[in-house]
Amino acid sequence: MKFQRRKFLKAGLATGAAAIAAPSVARAEKTFHWRMTTAWPPALPLYQSGPGSAEALAGRIKAMSDGRLDIKVFAAGELLPAFGGFDACSAGTVEMNHAAAYYWSGKNFAAQYFTTVPFGMDPLGHSSWLYYGGGMELWRDLYKQYHLVPFPVNTSGVQMTGWFRKPIESLKDLKGLKMREVGLAAKIYAQLGVAVSSLPGGEIFPSLERGVIDAAEWVGPFLDRRLGLQNAAKYYYTTGWHEPATTAELIVNEKAWNSLPADLQAIVEAAGRATYGESLPFMDSQNSAALDDLVKNYGVKTAELSDEIIKGLHEATFDTLASYTAKDPETKKVHEAYFGFKKKHAPWSKLAEQQFLDRIRG
Repeated sequence: MKFQRRKFLKAGLATGAAAIAAPSVARAEKTFHWRMTTAWPPALPLYQSGPGSAEALAGRIKAMSDGRLDIKVFAAGELLPAFGGFDACSAGTVEMNHAAAYYWSGKNFAAQYFTTVPFGMDPLGHSSWLYYGGGMELWRDLYKQYHLVPFPVNTSGVQMTGWFRKPIESLKDLKGLKMREVGLAAKIYAQLGVAVSSLPGGEIFPSLERGVIDAAEWVGPFLDRRLGLQNAAKYYYTTGWHEPATTAELIVNEKAWNSLPADLQAIVEAAGRATYGESLPFMDSQNSAALDDLVKNYGVKTAELSDEIIKGLHEATFDTLASYTAKDPETKKVHEAYFGFKKKHAPWSKLAEQQFLDRIRG
């Protein structure tokens, strides 16, 4: 009897221990099914599909987590309007949204700096500021009031000034010009007499072709060619003064983020860095081939904006930024941090990269 009683107690203890351990194992292996909305049209390279995109990010997170974080991606219009993701994610209606921070500058102008700023830093300088210059801490602090956790997840690199139906040689050529542009650059052009129209991507080509607008900006050679802009205008201006380092963001609802175990949080962050890292090499490879095709096969003429135009744009940019920093402490804080880092970074960038580009490569 003693033997049987002892055997029963051992079995009971073992069963109890397993029951206690089981919930811990179940929690560790819990699968999360999340939704990610985006601001991008279906199949748009770099942003919605392909290397560096929202779909690439979701796929990488699923693979790295062995399926424990499974994210369904919805392009603009499939679940929410293109610019509906910020509010939905903030409210917890969806767990994630993939877009660009400067889309929300109407809610908080300081968000602009985490995508890019006219006459700001190139992709290397921008990423250096975010990861190692205090930019991420400022970004996280800014988004706390919206219950969001942000991550940089790709960059298109320096963008082109845009397509023009006629040559633009001086500031007087800008006055009365009808141009498609968005965001802060639109405000700056307007100061110089440009009639700005913030058309969505799908309306740019027909408007340019029919002469409804005289000029348009989109991204760069690879994505501009997909819209067919080379068939509506032949003068393609460089410099990228307005968007020197366009960075896309992933935002995660704060409550949803806090529900993830630490290893899945680390996977989301690592996957974001991976898509960020693959995006610029992808765009560089595509843009170089596309530009060569545009010049050789479509008769596109590339040109630089004149010094006079650059000077005018520069003055208008910093007049505009000064008006925002004067009235908004959050913007002033981010502005000073951003341009303070640029001031320290620029001498090295000029010495190392620019001298190489000017004197060695080419």
